[in-house]
Amino acid sequence: MDTSSINKMYINLIKQGHYEKNYLETIQKVKQSNAIYKGKPVPFLYHPMFFTIEDIEKFRSITKTLMSIANKVIKQYMKSESFRRKFNFSPLLEELILKDHGYNMNVPIGRFDIFYNGDDFKFCELNTDGSSAMNEDNTIARILLESEALKKMKETYNIDYFECINQWVDESIKLYDEFIKINKQPTVAIVDFIESATLAEFEEFKNAYENKGYKAIICDMRDLKYIGGTLFYKKEPIDLIYRRVVTKELIDRQEEVEDFINAYKDRAVCVIGPFKSQILHNKIIFKILHEEDTLSLFNNDEQAFIKQHIPKTELFNGGYDNYQEVLVNKDQYILKPYDLYGSRGVYVGLDYNMKQWEDILKKCFNNDYLVQEYFHPYERDFVEFENHEVKVNPFKCITGLFVYNEKFSGLYTRIGKNHIISGLHGYYTVPNLIVKERS
Repeated sequence: MDTSSINKMYINLIKQGHYEKNYLETIQKVKQSNAIYKGKPVPFLYHPMFFTIEDIEKFRSITKTLMSIANKVIKQYMKSESFRRKFNFSPLLEELILKDHGYNMNVPIGRFDIFYNGDDFKFCELNTDGSSAMNEDNTIARILLESEALKKMKETYNIDYFECINQWVDESIKLYDEFIKINKQPTVAIVDFIESATLAEFEEFKNAYENKGYKAIICDMRDLKYIGGTLFYKKEPIDLIYRRVVTKELIDRQEEVEDFINAYKDRAVCVIGPFKSQILHNKIIFKILHEEDTLSLFNNDEQAFIKQHIPKTELFNGGYDNYQEVLVNKDQYILKPYDLYGSRGVYVGLDYNMKQWEDILKKCFNNDYLVQEYFHPYERDFVEFENHEVKVNPFKCITGLFVYNEKFSGLYTRIGKNHIISGLHGYYTVPNLIVKERS
């Protein structure tokens, strides 16, 4: 049993059956759910992403190796001033990273996006602070598992999904217990700039904390006040912060959140995640990992892992030769800003003619951009309903590995037909289902 044969089985099932009516019913269920992104129901297909136990074991192995690499990089950052200069972080961010955050986990949460085909993989980006979309996957997975097509599939296989909400609550409380070192029920604040927040997802986490007996609130980071050694939201003392504010946005708006920053510096509140995670989150890490002095930090297997799976990346700056190489060979490159998210400011040479590409390069050159080898995403066939017909079309796929406390904990997949797969470039979310043989 492999994912390719399972996927073909599902496609044949849809082509031979009469599922359009159930597909339309499923659309309505998603519209009525909390699978909301930027105020709209999440676009999805009546076709999940299937994985086997063998795939899951590979994801666990990928996670273990990546986290070993991450911890060695963070350790080097903490002890070496010359190594810190590679990242060119602001004085405030460097100060926050160097602070002891009160528990041993450097990267408590992440979503590490890869292009994966069952045999090989390539990293796209590493998300730590602000990692999201657990609710998208879980909500659509639960709805699709009740669809007529998957009920039919479940006659042959055991099919399930990774629950990502309650699991995170349990993992975050483990860190709080390590931080506080006494038995105390925390008041939890899920914190972001509200205009940037994914509120439907925040509500799911809030409900999960409350269902486990914890007081939880959703609040804007600007509304936190640090008084007498305690961080408050209104009159409520806050013990544990689940930080969803992206680090770059926080640093850019530091004058608006001085109370939070001072509380963090004083270790007056348990903050998940800590600023150390930005070392892995910033896209410059892809360049730094390939540098010889950085490679020397790792064992042979980790070095091979980096060389095979981390795309080669360089600063898009310097002289004429660097610029000309990217201009002339546009189809081989992708441009990414140092530290934006959601594919903002990303350009793929394949999407532009030479004149357009040259205009983009002039804007990006020597302007905090990275140039990276473009990797063609792996494709998988999915069914679509078009004009009352079942169509089978290839989609490019990107799969995120949710990692909680350094353990592989769940999945998130987006698919699309464009060279960039993101919410800005036309996409579908497809739930990730684990398929097992019936015993």
